[in-house]
Amino acid sequence: MSIPTFLEQASVGSVITNQTESIAMTDTETTSTRLTARDALIIDDVTKVYGGSLCANDRVSLRVEPGEVYGLLGPNGAGKTTLVSQIIGLATPTSGVISLGNLADGGIDLVANPAAARQLCSYLPQAQLPIDSLRARTAIEMMGRIRGGSADAVRERAGALIEALEIGEWETTFGNSLSGGVKRLVGFIMAIVQPGRVVILDEPTNDVDPLRRRLMWAEIRELAARGSAVLLVTHNVLEAERSVDRLALIDEGRVVAEGTPASMKSADKGRLRLQAMLEPGQAPPTTPAFARTQTMVGRRYLLTVDQPDAMQAIDWVRGLIDSGVAEEYELGATTLEDTYVRLIGRDNADEPVTARAPASQS
Repeated sequence: MSIPTFLEQASVGSVITNQTESIAMTDTETTSTRLTARDALIIDDVTKVYGGSLCANDRVSLRVEPGEVYGLLGPNGAGKTTLVSQIIGLATPTSGVISLGNLADGGIDLVANPAAARQLCSYLPQAQLPIDSLRARTAIEMMGRIRGGSADAVRERAGALIEALEIGEWETTFGNSLSGGVKRLVGFIMAIVQPGRVVILDEPTNDVDPLRRRLMWAEIRELAARGSAVLLVTHNVLEAERSVDRLALIDEGRVVAEGTPASMKSADKGRLRLQAMLEPGQAPPTTPAFARTQTMVGRRYLLTVDQPDAMQAIDWVRGLIDSGVAEEYELGATTLEDTYVRLIGRDNADEPVTARAPASQS
């Protein structure tokens, strides 16, 4: 496969194909060099409406600071990918502003300057990159050069990342022979080998084994330490809780909550989480009176209970095990998942939602 064919077929093709153009534009380069570490990704009152009636994003506002890992959390179909498409210049907001830095202070309007958006933002899409006919290291170094890195710097950085993520044994392997997890890691390195001021990672740990997932999170934190504003797009609540500095919960196109993981859980202060893993085929048990909230996710039956009711909760769940309804249980501190389910307002928070009419702009 030739380089032009690869670029045309890449799932981030519109970003990559225009990258060389944006690097060559003197005015874009001059603008970008004025940016400082104080600049943030600013999304202000962004709405995206399709067909005049279906609202994918509804007056979304958030700010991602340089040096920060910011989570964009929500169920499938909540509007996360639509928002990312507008950040990187693949879609245009119906209304609102997306900028790098405050426009009043000389920041860049990423909507009005999509070439600048493509130059200043690195992006790992949720889908695997089409690198089947390229060796892993070739794909990584090619992307670094496209994004403006020098040959020596890209080669050194690629080698360091390959070693850090422990995929050296596959660096000369063609993409069509890589496992899904290793291919995902190669795509991740492609996104960060020459990182932009903003790095957007859409479900970066999909298919990655637990050991290398930890190594990947260390590199994500290192990206932030180097000064990039990192936007993590995910519906994996537990990973988000462990890994982000701040997050926004988005549902049906709207931001329904924002803050640190700890502040998002403040409403559950003084409560515990009881998780019972039900035996296959078992229906959910009758919710006990002491439960504050309950939900079912797969075979996991989740309750929140007040701390004084802990022993009563243990006796109840042990009864489920003795009767063959559940196979194991866990009692501990509440998590972001409990907040997530409570705010989303439906039992299965991973179910996709349908776009709806926009709220009134008055």
